[in-house]
Amino acid sequence: DLCILDVMMPKKDGFSVAQSIREKNQDIPIVFVTAKSLKEDRIKGFQLGADDYITKPFSIEELILRVEVILKRSKREGQPVQNKDSFTVGEFTFDFKNLLIVHATKTQELTQREAELLRLLCVNKNQVVERDTILNVIWGDDSYFNGRSLDVFISRLRKYLKADVKVEIVNVHRVGFKLTAND
Repeated sequence: DLCILDVMMPKKDGFSVAQSIREKNQDIPIVFVTAKSLKEDRIKGFQLGADDYITKPFSIEELILRVEVILKRSKREGQPVQNKDSFTVGEFTFDFKNLLIVHATKTQELTQREAELLRLLCVNKNQVVERDTILNVIWGDDSYFNGRSLDVFISRLRKYLKADVKVEIVNVHRVGFKLTAND
């Protein structure tokens, strides 16, 4: 939900970590908590996409309040994406509201759960979504039996999307799944 970074870390400095995070995810909030209080350091932190820059010493209460504000704001801003009803996935148009995947050659009706799973993958396109996250969001818990159901639903979605070879649901071993598509 949020990254808290120190600038002075042993193997890789916080600025480099923030840059790596921003290359993969533009939306995740980043807060620097550091002893580096020079104006140039603060500017560099914000240029790298930090949402806040707190210098040491600080009170833990202040840090908690700042984190709560950032999380509240990011959830509010992220709301439309979560509620998005239409997606382009390669040659497909996915209409969540009407539970349809439309392709030039075929229109496929989905079950509610298939549509919810596909929307979660679409919202996080080209990013790994962890199995536990999928199970908790779609099924409400991450039990073994729900895990087996997830595998069945992934197989069905792969079958529906096979008309476009540029669209793939990749299994990331022991982590989760990633929807890749060249749109």
